[in-house]
Amino acid sequence: MTDEKENPTPEHDEAETAAAQAAEATEHEEVAEVATQEEDTEPSLEDFKPTMPGNINPEVLQNIVVNLSIEVGRAQIKIKDLMRLTQGSVVELDRIAGEPLDLLVNNSVVAQGEIVLVNDRYGVRLTRVVPSSERLKLI
Repeated sequence: MTDEKENPTPEHDEAETAAAQAAEATEHEEVAEVATQEEDTEPSLEDFKPTMPGNINPEVLQNIVVNLSIEVGRAQIKIKDLMRLTQGSVVELDRIAGEPLDLLVNNSVVAQGEIVLVNDRYGVRLTRVVPSSERLKLI
């Protein structure tokens, strides 16, 4: 009185393996189909082709996400000094008070400015914008 599931025969084991592989392949096809549907909403290579030489599709450019950050200054310290920092500690930065702050886009400086308050929030008034020709060199 042995159960086939406890002691499967080689033919029975191969059939189960083939059925499992077929189910897995079907699952991968469904995932690929869903991924293809999602890719349809993403820009395609055609979206990046200029309509006229020298022109770039502005809709594609407007939807590109960039990281914008403001840099007050930098400092290099040893790890032992870093471990000693507590509330109220002062870290000296490499900038002089009143010197313009850097506005960075994807870690490249694109402008400089000064801190302003806008409706109880900080903002930056741009005092200098890096020319486009220089910005392209940084990319």
